[in-house]
Amino acid sequence: MVTRIISRAGWPVAALALTALTACEPPEAILPGEREDIRPASDLETVEKSGSQPISLPAQKANASWPQSPGTAAYRTTNAALRATPQRIWSASIGQGDSRKQRITAEPVVAGGLIYTLDAGATVSAVTPQGQLAWDTDLIPPSDGDADATGGGMAYSDGVLYVSSGFGRLTALDAKTGAVRWQKRLEATGSGAPMVNDGLLYLVAGDETGWTINAKDGKIAWQIEGTPSVGNVLGAPAPVIASDLAVFAFGSGDVAATFRRGGIRRWNASVAGGRRGRAAAQIVDVTGSPMVVGDTIFIGNHSGRTVAFDAATGERRWTADEGAVDTVWPAGNSIFLISDRSQLVRLNAADGSVIWAQDLPSFVKDKRGRRGPIFAHYGPILTGGRIVIASNDGYLRFFNPVNGALVHQVEVPGGATTAPVVAGQTLYVVSSKGDLHAFR
Repeated sequence: MVTRIISRAGWPVAALALTALTACEPPEAILPGEREDIRPASDLETVEKSGSQPISLPAQKANASWPQSPGTAAYRTTNAALRATPQRIWSASIGQGDSRKQRITAEPVVAGGLIYTLDAGATVSAVTPQGQLAWDTDLIPPSDGDADATGGGMAYSDGVLYVSSGFGRLTALDAKTGAVRWQKRLEATGSGAPMVNDGLLYLVAGDETGWTINAKDGKIAWQIEGTPSVGNVLGAPAPVIASDLAVFAFGSGDVAATFRRGGIRRWNASVAGGRRGRAAAQIVDVTGSPMVVGDTIFIGNHSGRTVAFDAATGERRWTADEGAVDTVWPAGNSIFLISDRSQLVRLNAADGSVIWAQDLPSFVKDKRGRRGPIFAHYGPILTGGRIVIASNDGYLRFFNPVNGALVHQVEVPGGATTAPVVAGQTLYVVSSKGDLHAFR
């Protein structure tokens, strides 16, 4: 075999020969039309291309109560009445605020003419619509200290306030007086929110056990088990009712639908996966109550996924590469959520595609190499025809649901630590300092 070696002196000759050969080739045919990248467009590029789309919102409704988690359609006011630019009218202390080891996780509950709150310890307070304390009840067990646990949730039904706590107790209180009617040990932390329907109370305890309890006397009706998980967000989401099924979401990202009365499983599913490229967290926990809309259930996790399931079969209808750090909110033909990238996002409810995304305050200290904690955002909800988010940077923000434009903001002293709720044309939110603020 002979190897030909071209010397440096021979390179010009070779180059001329190649040029001559190239000149003999016909010109390249360039096809008409738009050039598109063969790689998927980024989330931001998708938003820029989509822009805004019309939306059909339900009319505002002057609701008198917000009795429990809005995941179940019967307990949700999709567009609660509220003036366009509400201002703070009063504030009231509800007890202990956030600390290094303890957090307020329970959203306010409004029913029976009172606003109920749960502080970072285990004190339940009832406040009048004028901001006066009606009663408070300490639910810390005698054998525990006030710093031994935190978290919890509340639900109201038929004159009774049901309270779960991180101390592993479920308590039924008389909603008018705060007197204890009964109490149940959960054998695990009870930092999640309960849901009450048709005489039964549903709750996720310890992020891996679904409880169904008789609301009248606290006796166990049945239980189901989820997959254990250690990396969870404080506060399990409230179960929801979808027709004849009760749907539980667990810390592992598993979702289980059972028949409400007997507890027999109808289907199992999972909100699995995370955001590719940039992920704020690898926590797969379902971070808000499932949201039932007709025959569809919408659920998001903390690591970059939001999923739509068929409520009857558990079949996945679509998956969006946007995580939801709190409960998603359906309105018209859209789903609104706060993403794991600190954005308010509007998705198409039919296929999960992004319509627009609005940046929210992100890093508390955004310095190169020294990025620390990020601001926490709670919600969203639709009220007064606006999408509203409460944030711990000290503001309530109101956005246009059509295009995501910020249209109003108002200060929350101490910064919010829960999602807002609305009843009696008044918005209520709890601050990290342990105050209940009312806006009208």
